Amino acid sequence: MLLRAVLAVTLVLALAAASLVAQPAVPIAQAQSVAKVHHIGIVLEGGPYHAAVDGLRDGLKALGFEEGKQYLLDVRDVKGDLGAVGEAARRLEQEHVDLIYAIATGLSVAVQRATTTVPIVFYAGGDPVAAGLVKSLARPGGRTTGVHSRQADLIGKRLEILKEIAPSLRRVLTFYNPANPALRDSAHSAREASRQLGIDLLERHVRSVDELSTRLRELKAGDADAVLVWDAMVVSQSRLLVETAKTKKLLTMFFERTSVVEGGLVSYGTSYYGVGRQAAKYVHRILSGSRPADLPVERSDRFELVINLRTARALGLTIPPSLLGRADQVVE
Repeated sequence: MLLRAVLAVTLVLALAAASLVAQPAVPIAQAQSVAKVHHIGIVLEGGPYHAAVDGLRDGLKALGFEEGKQYLLDVRDVKGDLGAVGEAARRLEQEHVDLIYAIATGLSVAVQRATTTVPIVFYAGGDPVAAGLVKSLARPGGRTTGVHSRQADLIGKRLEILKEIAPSLRRVLTFYNPANPALRDSAHSAREASRQLGIDLLERHVRSVDELSTRLRELKAGDADAVLVWDAMVVSQSRLLVETAKTKKLLTMFFERTSVVEGGLVSYGTSYYGVGRQAAKYVHRILSGSRPADLPVERSDRFELVINLRTARALGLTIPPSLLGRADQVVE
């Protein structure tokens, strides 16, 4: 009888001890099963640059990062106002985002200057070394890295395409912000290519979206034959440009496809959806523990030609079959 009592007490004590030991196991297991949700800030100038955000989402999904589970996006669209970039970037850093994705060269420089610690993944259409974003392409050396392409190198090709579409082309109008140092190479390339092709390049300086809108309203039919776009602030207003060009019977050459799908005549340049997918690799690696300083900048070398036949017909143009055959997309 005494033995049974001792065994019963021992069993009770053992069960109580096991219960005490097991109690913290539930919250620990639960805590380990709750993965960190990363907070990603995005700063862009609006318009067609949203395609890069779509590319980023799809790229992260392919890498196993699902929006709402592994990460949240906080998109700050400054709608072409480069002066608003600094405040948007500072607020994101103050809100402790894990990373900022910045789209376009001048905008990325402004994000870098406005912040102090947050890692930055950029897309730069210009030289990121010359812009001061990184020390070198192979060894970025700081808290920024990303994807770049040489948009300035394509300006001559864009003018050649316009000439192929309209051999009588003589006057090409372009709007850009002279205060943006990232556009100096583009301006130089445009002048040189225009001279070689016998085109008069009509440069119009605009420092804000409001100034661009005023210049477009003042434009008269016959002032130019075409509009060439290379400024991020200007392309953020692509719908206004397309509508103005339709009214004034102007050819338009953009550097990305979205503006052509929306009614522009032709574009030749980088796919922003594509560079967004490329950027996803950097975002994923940095959020997984890699340092931007150790991730070499990657170049985007795939360019696409997009032509809008509806717009061509409205302008009374016949697109050469040889050009249509080279197009990556034809909008019927």
